[in-house]
Parts: sequence; C-alpha cells; structure tokens
Amino acid sequence: MNRFSFHQKISRENTASVKWDRTKEVFGRSDVLPMWVADMDFQPPEEVKKAIEDRIAHGVYGYTYAPDSTAESIAQWLYKRHDWKIEKEWILYSTGVVPSIATAIKAFTEKEDKVMLQSPVYTPFFEMIKQNGRTVVNSELKLENGRYEIDFVDFENKLKEGVKIFLLCNPHNPGGRIWTGEELRKIGELCVKYDCLILSDEIHSDLIYKGHKHYPFASLDPRFAEIMVTCIAPTKTWNLAGIQASAAIISDENLRKTFEAEQHKQGFFTLSAFGIIGMEAAYRHGEEWLDGLIDYLEENKRTAAEFIAEHLPDIHMMEPDGTYLLWLDCRGLGLSDAELRRSLLDKGKLALEPGPKYGPGGEGFVRMNIACPNEVLAEGLERLKRAFG
Repeated sequence: MNRFSFHQKISRENTASVKWDRTKEVFGRSDVLPMWVADMDFQPPEEVKKAIEDRIAHGVYGYTYAPDSTAESIAQWLYKRHDWKIEKEWILYSTGVVPSIATAIKAFTEKEDKVMLQSPVYTPFFEMIKQNGRTVVNSELKLENGRYEIDFVDFENKLKEGVKIFLLCNPHNPGGRIWTGEELRKIGELCVKYDCLILSDEIHSDLIYKGHKHYPFASLDPRFAEIMVTCIAPTKTWNLAGIQASAAIISDENLRKTFEAEQHKQGFFTLSAFGIIGMEAAYRHGEEWLDGLIDYLEENKRTAAEFIAEHLPDIHMMEPDGTYLLWLDCRGLGLSDAELRRSLLDKGKLALEPGPKYGPGGEGFVRMNIACPNEVLAEGLERLKRAFG
C-alpha cells in the first residue's frame, strides 16, 4: 500500500491552473477533462510544503540569494541518484529550463545560426530557436518497432552543415524514451568532432521506471562536459512548476561565464525566496516520496496499457522508459489530426496534446498525462474509449 496520498483528488479549479483553468481558451470548451499540460495533480512532499510554509510564516520577504546549501543539495542528489559527481560552482540558477534554453541560444549563437533538434519533441525547442532569430535544423527521429531511434547518418550530415547547438531531450518528451549510454556517447563523439555545443534537457531524469537507467550526458566523458549545458529542475519531479526554479550545470568555466553574462543582460540574478526554499527541501527530503510516486505511476501506466489494448486496439501506446506522459499512436484509426481533435473534444470531452504540436513525425499522435489519481485516469480512459471506441 502506497502511504502517500496520490489517490486523493484535489480540485485545482479556480487556482489559475494552466491545465484546469485554461481549457476553454486552448480547446474552445470548458467541459473537458484536462490531461494535457505536463504537471501533476499531486501535492509535493510534506517536507517541501512545510519548508515553504515556515518561510511564509516568517513574514518578511526581502531580497534573497541561493545559499551554498542549495547547491550542495543538488550536488548530493545527483551523486546519490545518478552517480554524477559535480562541483557546486558549476551550478547556475534559472526560473526554468525553457528560459535556460533561450539563454544558451542567445549566449552561444548569432542571428540565423543553426540550432538542431530531433522531432517530434517538446514544443518550446522549436519556439526558442525561432523566437530568437535562429535557424531550426531537424534530424527527425525514426519510429522503429514502436520506439524512437536516432538516425545517426542524418544526424551527422546535419552537423556537417555547421550546426552551433544541438538540443537534446533526455528522457524524451513526448515519447518517454531514455537514450542509452551508447547512443549518448555516439552523439557526444559527433558533436565533439563537429564543434557543436550540446544543451541536454534532463528535466524528466528523476522520473525513471524500474528496469531503466538515466545517464547524465555530461557524466559520460569529460570532453562532452566541456561542450555542454545540462538543465535540470525539481519542478517535474516533485510537481513544483509554480515556484519556477531550475538549474543549469556547466563545468566549463568559459561556457559558464558566457551563459551567466547573458543572464545578467536579461536582468536575472537569482530565484525567488520560495523557489530557493522549495528546491532545496525537495532535493534534500524528496526521495522517499519520489519512490512512492514512481510506484504509483507504474500502476497508472499498466492500467492505461491494459485498457487501451483491450478496448482500443487501433491505438498503440508507446511504452515509456520514463516521464508520466503517454505518446499514443492513433494512426490506425484512419483519422486526420483535425478529426482526432474533434472526436476527443466533442465525443470524449477529453483534452489531450495534439501530436503535430511536437513537429514532423507527430502527425496522428496525441500525448496523455497520467500523473493524476487513478480514479481520474480511469475516467480519462473511458472518455478516450468514448471518443474512438
């Protein structure tokens, strides 16, 4: 029996929740069950709540800095959980991984420079490249036997074109794929060969299912670390997106100074008081809660897989290695993306992320968030069945 209250339904309506309170704006109707935005419907560990509540109770919220203890908590977590030994001096803070991506693009490239990604992939990868006036280069992932693989021939050919930064999503969003050590080493060797900086988005790296292992890319080879920015955050792991706190880990001093200088140009110097407190408390005290969460997500994942196999045989669920996201291949239904959306909203009254949002290769897919009480998941699956059964 899981002693944590993941089964508890907590209303998030009227809390300015993006997932729950913006459905009409995004989907055109409010009578839908939202299983789209990648946050969880769970409260964080009690220790995190108490740390923030104690800071609130103090009552004075003046200028705050991140003390050494915050960096130490991150370093200790990475070593214990992922066997990655870092120095606390390598850590720079940011309000989120997406702002860090934007900062890296501005710090290390010029207008119209080429930045590479692998679609289908997390939408802001595209947005941050385009909005900062850089050129998107896409080395599309190959779908083989229901899993994504890297097309290394295409990958190297694209690098030859003069790509300045490669954006990697590991674990992969939306597919849930964890890239193996062998795959990462091959990527790293090619990026070293073609003098291409790597930004590794590892925000989902703590949400790993049993039998799988996440390899921090920068830990695999000192040469890789010298050309790399690694982005992590407690926000996906412990459902703290609202406190807006993340870290960029950069071992190379010159890269780190250049990145920090760009942050200063943007007026960023530190996190909020609650971001600092929440981040440190999560990394120090959140392990037992996280282990319980992964058990609960495993159960939800099994429930979804069995339901879809039984009731929706024309939909293929990509088996995720990590994350709380399901990437559903609906191409067997023979519907266009517009028809998928209409059926989901009008018949199922279910709000899922449309696959084309993730770029080429996303057509015919939808993304479903299962980080919710199992009662809510059961309702979502019934709505999926109503839409397409």
